[in-house]
Amino acid sequence: MVEEKNKTESFEKEEAAELESEPVKDEAEETIETEEQVEEHNELSVAKAKIEELEAKLEETENKMLRIQADFENYRRRVRLDQEAAQKYRAQSLISDILPALDNFERALQIKTDDEKTKSVLQGMEMVYRQLLQALEKEGVEAIDAVGKEFDPTLHQAVMQVEDENYESNVVVEELQKGYKLKDRVIRPSMVKVNQ
Repeated sequence: MVEEKNKTESFEKEEAAELESEPVKDEAEETIETEEQVEEHNELSVAKAKIEELEAKLEETENKMLRIQADFENYRRRVRLDQEAAQKYRAQSLISDILPALDNFERALQIKTDDEKTKSVLQGMEMVYRQLLQALEKEGVEAIDAVGKEFDPTLHQAVMQVEDENYESNVVVEELQKGYKLKDRVIRPSMVKVNQ
């Protein structure tokens, strides 16, 4: 039994020696470590928040850039379409100025005469008139068909209404002034009489 008592005492001494050899942490050191951990955690939270903020700003900037890029592409397309239209209809103002001269040619060519000199002058005028029409056709000008066609307010301007049994309702009976189109754009609508 003495031996057992000695063994127990030696075991207790060894344990006490081991405990003495371990560094003892006092409460102050544990508090410092805890404060450092809290501070690290706070810094980490601040860094994460800053990263989220920067990511949001980056996404907003990318969205703005994409919108600006789309706006610029739309602008380029509009400018190209405007340039194409300007090229396509470049002669419109000149043609509009020439149309009254064409009307006067047509009126002059309707004159009937027996005088040879007047006939030769009219033939010369008719040649000039045809050349003028050919030049206009090369630019894409064409006369609008009106008589016998259904009235179309985009092509015709009704100045009179008549009652004629030979025509159906809303059909052009007579053309008072020719209308012209430049390619697909109406330069001047036909002035017409329309059946009721």
